[in-house]
Amino acid sequence: MVENKSIIRHPEKRNNKSNPIPRKPEWIRVKAPIGKTYTETKNLIRKLNLKTVCEEASCPNIGECWERKHATFMIMGDTCTRACSFCNVKTGIPKPLDINEPTNVAISVMSLELQHVVITSVDRDDLEDGGAHHFSRVIRAIRETCPNTTIEILTPDFKNKTGAVEIIRSNPPDVFNHNLETVPRLYPTIRPGARYFTSLNLLNDIKIKSPNTFTKSGLMVGIGETREEVLQVMDDLRSANVDFLTIGQYLQPTVKHAPINNFVTPDEFEAYASQARGKGFLMVSASPLTRSSYHADTDFKKLKMARLAKQNDIKN
Repeated sequence: MVENKSIIRHPEKRNNKSNPIPRKPEWIRVKAPIGKTYTETKNLIRKLNLKTVCEEASCPNIGECWERKHATFMIMGDTCTRACSFCNVKTGIPKPLDINEPTNVAISVMSLELQHVVITSVDRDDLEDGGAHHFSRVIRAIRETCPNTTIEILTPDFKNKTGAVEIIRSNPPDVFNHNLETVPRLYPTIRPGARYFTSLNLLNDIKIKSPNTFTKSGLMVGIGETREEVLQVMDDLRSANVDFLTIGQYLQPTVKHAPINNFVTPDEFEAYASQARGKGFLMVSASPLTRSSYHADTDFKKLKMARLAKQNDIKN
């Protein structure tokens, strides 16, 4: 196993100072999106006035995913009420919710012929329910329009929003995803508006109240964490019975965002994946370009097969 010997330095808060962006290693470079299907996907999203986290968060996999007609829809606008130092989504006062958005998302899912769709959102601390009802409406619209499409949602933490879990539970997705993003020590600078145990408890509550729903969470690495801290987060997630873990390299969006501490090598990612599987996750995706929704469609099929295999092992 390759040890991370980089010197740890604490990331600065967003917009605090200029942090030069280091050159990416060869294993993390991607081709510019130019394919025909990519353009068709982009045009459809523009036509229906939808937002995607692929664009808003500057995802490096946008070319590959959109060429496969796999877009991750970002609902409730393009303006977040928080200012996490790793995220490229803009911060400010959001606009009112678009009542036509659930229908438009469902139409896009149908037009793209998606067998599996991922829906995420900005944080909406200005809403009484944090946007839980809007998630539920989007899920309902997709179920009505595309009954054979499986649905994965990547939600905010719904901090201080009483009843949000019950709202999601009333119309549950196939996969509930909420990212811890980083280790607890780095929350004050990387994710200052969130609380580590609020996020962990959300995942735990979903699993308790909707045991048949797959739960999923993700981590960024290369932002100042230690290997021991990552392993502790894995243990915390397993204590909440989380099924699926994703681990990817943090990529600094601009010089005003938290700096990259180090580039984690492919060998280190494989070591993390091996350790996570050993801790009991049904599915693990760990690589430099892994993101929450990257290959989510094929990973969902593997997740179902892994659960079935585990159930058979228990019976035998």
